[in-house]
Amino acid sequence: MPYLSEPIIFLLEYNIILQKANSKKDIILSFFKKLKLLKSKELDPLFHEAHHEAFKKIDCLMCANCCKTTSPIILQEDITRISKYLKTSSGNFIKEFVEMDEDGDFVFKQTPCFFLGSDNACKIYDVRPKACSEYPHTNRKRMKEILDITYHNTFICPAVALVVEKLEKGNFKTTP
Repeated sequence: MPYLSEPIIFLLEYNIILQKANSKKDIILSFFKKLKLLKSKELDPLFHEAHHEAFKKIDCLMCANCCKTTSPIILQEDITRISKYLKTSSGNFIKEFVEMDEDGDFVFKQTPCFFLGSDNACKIYDVRPKACSEYPHTNRKRMKEILDITYHNTFICPAVALVVEKLEKGNFKTTP
């Protein structure tokens, strides 16, 4: 399917990609169980190649589904950096924007993200949380360690859905 430049077309295509992934949740879950059998040195290159290809097709500014539906983990260094940028204290920043989740991690209080602009651009892009700058994490080392979150992201991010689709179609063997 060719990727057209009209924003509405992008959104429709991205929704179709996500709907396709959602319709195959059981198959994808089974596939992730097979991926867990691979060694990191085998798994990382597969993800990295598929990541590179997916982002030739996906424009995050046309989607921003991650910012609209999930809240990243906010590290103390993120709080310090963003607070300084906003010219407020860390305490005020936490009070206004942050809460602790059930795992004891700091996250933004709301979705969509406070800092998501109407144009899908991040208002604090240069100082955004580390989790945001690294999202969707499909190009990081030791992918095996984050396969559970990658599975979850498959149904949020069309780029991850494309990565998983490419890997699923790939021809590789799982070795324990």
